Amino acid sequence: MLQKYRRKKRTLVVAVQLALNTTGFLYKKWGGTQRCKRGDWLVANGTDVYTIDKKTFGQTYRPRGRGLYEKVAPVWAKKAEEKGKVKTKEGASHYKVGYYLVFNSPHEKDGYAMAAKTFHSLYKK
Repeated sequence: MLQKYRRKKRTLVVAVQLALNTTGFLYKKWGGTQRCKRGDWLVANGTDVYTIDKKTFGQTYRPRGRGLYEKVAPVWAKKAEEKGKVKTKEGASHYKVGYYLVFNSPHEKDGYAMAAKTFHSLYKK
């Protein structure tokens, strides 16, 4: 069952929008090939770097300074009971038992996966 979580206070990310005339690029992450599209955001979250879909970023992050953004929207998550993969807007996110399946919608849409330790360092009920 999905439960609602919020980002811990003042956990900022550094982000830059790919606002160039480009078709985007491919990269390897989360056990598969990810695709960044024109208008998407390149995000540095501590030591982790990844991209976020333009629409998702606009709906879930707010500016807090030059190049700094804070996730303000809630997420819905559940612990994975078996290994697998979840389709993302960028590709797919592979996960193991005990990882968290995280969604930007209570209807299990716009999802991704992350290790439990990472999830608990970023989110709270």
